Amino acid sequence: MNKTVLVTGGAKGIGEKIAVDFAKEGYNVCINYNKSESNAIKLENTLINEGYSVAIYKADITNKIEVDKMVDFFISKFNTIDVLVNNAGICNYNLFTDISQEDIKNIIDTNLIGTFNVTQSVLKKCMINKKQGNIINISSIWGLVGGSCEVVYSATKSGIIGFTKALAKELSLSNIRVNAVAPGCIKTDMMENFTDEELAQIKSEIPLNRIGDEEDVSNVVLFLASDKSKYITGQVISPNGGMVI
Repeated sequence: MNKTVLVTGGAKGIGEKIAVDFAKEGYNVCINYNKSESNAIKLENTLINEGYSVAIYKADITNKIEVDKMVDFFISKFNTIDVLVNNAGICNYNLFTDISQEDIKNIIDTNLIGTFNVTQSVLKKCMINKKQGNIINISSIWGLVGGSCEVVYSATKSGIIGFTKALAKELSLSNIRVNAVAPGCIKTDMMENFTDEELAQIKSEIPLNRIGDEEDVSNVVLFLASDKSKYITGQVISPNGGMVI
């Protein structure tokens, strides 16, 4: 029987790449989206036409009621959720003194509360009773070392790391592994506003001399989801090209 994965924020960017790669590995793929409906529908149609098992569901992960309905939907369709990838997240590149209270709340609610909501729902509705599961949280290099002009984002991604380590201890006897991936600078829409000069400067600070791509992150996620990492829990793996060592 094929395993099932739920990817939050799976309609575009790193989440889309993760979803596609899990599909190619034979998983049933559950894709959560909120605002990227056209992307989600296009991705679902493409993967189904290619013969993969995929379903999409619109839910605001900051809303626990919507999250519970989403998880119920995916479990009813595929009977289980074996792997959860908490990928959904937002950022706001700005001086801390200039960021609004509304933006602060949105970042915290999405990056932290949203992750809490989805994880709690999947655990209570599926993984705890089965006494098996695999949770992979997408943090960031800035959760490890902090990023100037991304203070609130950095704080939430650091919180994801603490969440990962604590939850791994709590769930270990239930045979549920919890790990985090902390990507470095990756080519996504979050970097669209950077100038060529800024991108060149970033590249010069990376020992492997390139900005990462979505596959660099997806490869780590698939490794953590596989039995090749069955003795790994509570860890943070950072594909960052040596930018932080």
